[in-house]
Formats: sequence, structure tokens, C-alpha cells
Amino acid sequence: MTLLRSLGSQARHSTQRLCQPNVSSLRTITPIGKSYSTEGETTIQKSERAPPAKAVTWSANQRPKSQAMTGPRFEQTNLDAQPNPLPAIELIKKEPIRMVSSRVAACDGGGGALGHPKIFINLDKPGPQPCGYCGLRFERSHDDHH
Repeated sequence: MTLLRSLGSQARHSTQRLCQPNVSSLRTITPIGKSYSTEGETTIQKSERAPPAKAVTWSANQRPKSQAMTGPRFEQTNLDAQPNPLPAIELIKKEPIRMVSSRVAACDGGGGALGHPKIFINLDKPGPQPCGYCGLRFERSHDDHH
């Protein structure tokens, strides 16, 4: 009986050793810029990157970046080396206003699996009206008013 117990414990220990990665193999250092090619990749221009710290916040419960990126998780993080694309609120401002000839605009966010549920936006009020899901703006064209 003791022989079976010792064989069972050895089998468990050997499978645990097989599943654990070798830590020394994970610590290999590759020089930056020499291990891969950037050919064919899109690059974000300096003007399209988000500012390092936004002066204002977008909502009442949002903390400024200087306060949010504190604590033990961010002690040794070089934020300048992290990807920093424009926030969605800035990207949607660059989208042109879609002019519609009818009083109601329909938005489905591009359709398909990447879109959102189809909604109808009333365009009776003057000025652009945003979609509640994706933020695309629609406006009634002025030449079609009765």
C-alpha cells in the first residue's frame, strides 16, 4: 500500500514539473528595434497621439492621469514607452457630420457584428445630433426643409 502511495505522489510531482515553465527561459532579453520588422505596420504620427496628461477630464468620476497612474502597479512603468493612442472621444470629433435629407437618421454603427443595435435619431432640432451608442453625428441638410 505504501508503494502505491509513493508512486502516486511521484506521478503528481512529475506532472506538476512538466506544466511549470522554465523561468530562466522567460528572462531572455532581446534588443528593442532589432528583433522585428516594422515594415507594413501603420504608425501613429506625433500629432495623432494623445497628450501626456489631459488638462480636463471627461466625466465627474474620472481622475486626472497624474492621480490615476499612481500606486505600486505603476511604480516602475515608463508611461512614455507605453502605447498612447487618441481616446475615442477625440477620434469621433474628427469624423465628419453626416448630412441626411429626411427628418430621421438611422445609425447601426457600421452594421454587422462590429456595430450596435439600429437606432433612429430625430433631426428636428437644429445642429448635429449624436448617436447615443457610437457618437456619430447626423444633421438634416438645410436645402430640404419645407
